[in-house]
Amino acid sequence: MDNMLRQCRSHGHFSGTNCAVCNDEGKFIMSDREANSLGRMLALVLRHAPEKFNVDMDINGWVNTRELSEAIGNQRRHYHWLRGWHFEAIANADEKGRYQVENGMIRATYGHSIELDLDLPTDDIPEALFYPCEPEEVPTMLEYGITSGDRKNVHLSRSIQNAMEAGHVRIDRPAILEVDTVRAIADGHTIYRAGTTVFLTDEVPGEYLYQVDAEDPLILEVIEEWIREEEE
Repeated sequence: MDNMLRQCRSHGHFSGTNCAVCNDEGKFIMSDREANSLGRMLALVLRHAPEKFNVDMDINGWVNTRELSEAIGNQRRHYHWLRGWHFEAIANADEKGRYQVENGMIRATYGHSIELDLDLPTDDIPEALFYPCEPEEVPTMLEYGITSGDRKNVHLSRSIQNAMEAGHVRIDRPAILEVDTVRAIADGHTIYRAGTTVFLTDEVPGEYLYQVDAEDPLILEVIEEWIREEEE
């Protein structure tokens, strides 16, 4: 059976066939295909090009959910049923926390190519974060640090597995760098909480970076688990 976006009365929105907490099948919201398609449209509008659907975005990246649902419904007639509350369901069920919905407004929490002032929180930063890169890039980054390149920010991951997943989009077997966030923050660098697993910063100087030992048994266990999940 295909996954679906559903709502458990007790535990909120989830993606799948049954609530992971109580195993209730919940109320059907939309199909997995519809949720994925809307997710791609949200990424386009909220991260890169709000003008594509002719919606207004404020300086903090917020867009009105009712206006956005009407704009998508007008351009994609098969989404005539779409309402603002559907975006809340997509945001709540997303494990990576890519979207934030508050008071009838929605925004992407990271991944922007447009200039915004996201005003993200800076508390509860883990003592270490992680960054994926090409293995041959490691010596250069350890010396010169990580810069944002063509992105607005450097994207850091909460765990080694999260970093592996992020890096695998463009790298077959990424090397992983660990960031000493405690020293970086103490020295005046700001790190923001974006999604559930993603953190943002302007740059990471090399003095705060360490290469994760790929032969460490704990690391090998994480990598093997990640490979198994990729193969399923």
